[in-house]
Amino acid sequence: MQRTFILAFAMITTPVLADDAFKAVLDRYFEESLQRNPINATAIGDERYNDRLPNSLAEPFRKEQQAFDRRYLAELQRFDRTKLAGQDRLSYDVLKNDLEDDLAGQRFPAWLAPVNQFDSPPALFAQLGSGESLQPFRNAKDYDDFLKRMDAGAVLFDQAIANMREGVEKGVTQPKVVMVKALGQLDGLVAEDPEKSLFWGPVAHFPDAVPEAERARLREAYRAKIRDVTMPAYRRLRDYIRDAYIPACRASVGLSALPDGAAWYAYLVRNQTTTDLTPAAIHDLGLAEVARIRGEMDAVRKQVGFKGDLKAFFKHLETGEEFYFTKPDDLLRGYGELQKKINALLPKEFDVFPKADYEVRPVEAFRAESAAGGSYQPGTPDGSRPGVFYVNTFNLKAQPKFGMETLSLHEASPGHHFQIALAQEITDLPQFRRYGGYTAYVEGWALYAESIGKELGLFTDPYQWYGRLSDEMLRAMRLVVDTGLHAKGWSREQAIQYMLDNSSMAESDVVAEVERYIVIPGQALGYKIGQLAITDMRAKAEKALGARFDVKAFHRVVLTNGALPISVLRTRVDEWVAETKARAGTGS
Repeated sequence: MQRTFILAFAMITTPVLADDAFKAVLDRYFEESLQRNPINATAIGDERYNDRLPNSLAEPFRKEQQAFDRRYLAELQRFDRTKLAGQDRLSYDVLKNDLEDDLAGQRFPAWLAPVNQFDSPPALFAQLGSGESLQPFRNAKDYDDFLKRMDAGAVLFDQAIANMREGVEKGVTQPKVVMVKALGQLDGLVAEDPEKSLFWGPVAHFPDAVPEAERARLREAYRAKIRDVTMPAYRRLRDYIRDAYIPACRASVGLSALPDGAAWYAYLVRNQTTTDLTPAAIHDLGLAEVARIRGEMDAVRKQVGFKGDLKAFFKHLETGEEFYFTKPDDLLRGYGELQKKINALLPKEFDVFPKADYEVRPVEAFRAESAAGGSYQPGTPDGSRPGVFYVNTFNLKAQPKFGMETLSLHEASPGHHFQIALAQEITDLPQFRRYGGYTAYVEGWALYAESIGKELGLFTDPYQWYGRLSDEMLRAMRLVVDTGLHAKGWSREQAIQYMLDNSSMAESDVVAEVERYIVIPGQALGYKIGQLAITDMRAKAEKALGARFDVKAFHRVVLTNGALPISVLRTRVDEWVAETKARAGTGS
């Protein structure tokens, strides 16, 4: 996550200069981080902790996390930063920021409202247990590992209930409007018959590596665990939310309505953008960007010869049957064709490529109604599990044909798949940087990837260019709406109407977007802030280097240092510019 807070520690230490000792600290930090967050280990293909799921919502876990952060800050103080060079110095700065920011964020009680419709333990657990996500089900041991996680999942759900009860007492709850959606998701996950449960999926489709004798044992074990542990845990959570929590939830939607909410939101803005921009400054920037993009959209309207005004053009694009598929398979097939087309164009601007490609899959039915239109799930560094570009086929009217080139560039290549897969494959970086992520960098890069579509040879159809503008408009509107909801007192309805007035998005998509911003404040700001920063870095580099500017080299610099805070990335690009000038000056 993004870190900007500085904490003082009154300690006298003796600097350690050995690079090997520094690398050992980084390795130990990453290893302990995986033990504390075993789902992260599963996600990167490290299977040692596939049977673990800690009670991360409990107070002891939070106290342990504080001690962990402080201990590694003390470890860093043993080293003289000025004696570290290259990537070691960069790693020092990144880890220091990470630890300090994590400590700063622990002031705010997110654990008191752990369940929502967009991102919460019951949804993640269902994805894991479906057999279609991170959790492997390739052999008997894999199946036994998840049986243990099922016990731990029930403990986590009961802790969520206890935390929400405490949240009600302290006035820290989710908005009622989003919890109604979360309740619907939980209803969809509760099954009376274990064999009708989503968790039966892996048992219904055993791989060949599971012997027939083991299959009988596992069927009975899963039937009992689903019936006696997992489904009762989901029911307890569902019933508490339905009967007690929703009636006690707040009518407001902004974070500023909660105790210490203004400070909480200001922290999240810094955390998600890795800048010192204030909510007010971001709101004004968003308004300016929305106005600019509207002008470009109007130019497309004129180019295609549409006679009505921009609002009528939005309606035309929203309702015209020619702009939408009628079958989910056709949409998925279209993205598969785009995958081949874009992959062939990438060498024009890139000279580094991930080893593994990605797959296009539909979003699972149980979470499709509230999920985004597209998303990316990283694969493993060795390519044994490919990256996945998830396409939401729940509402085909929210998936216009004219948005396909843009969405593919963003979620897959050269967007998220490119950036995340490349970072995982850079073996000479410390592992905490190979697998780390900063919203402004990760999402900023993906939005930047959209912006170079014309350079690559895409967006030759004006409607596809409109699709690019439409997605850019979404990210610009986010600056306005997120800050509006959480810093300016906007209502949910006001936010929805603003987005409908400034885009051709389907209303169902707008509602899902707004409700996403409500429950993960600040996250949506990172996209546009990060993209504007990377675009600015490129413009300054082009100006400084002139004919010596090489776009492939620029992209290599941005992509091959792992995810970085925007301020650190800017410094690294400036160093690359200086190095390029120096090489030119010596004739090398």
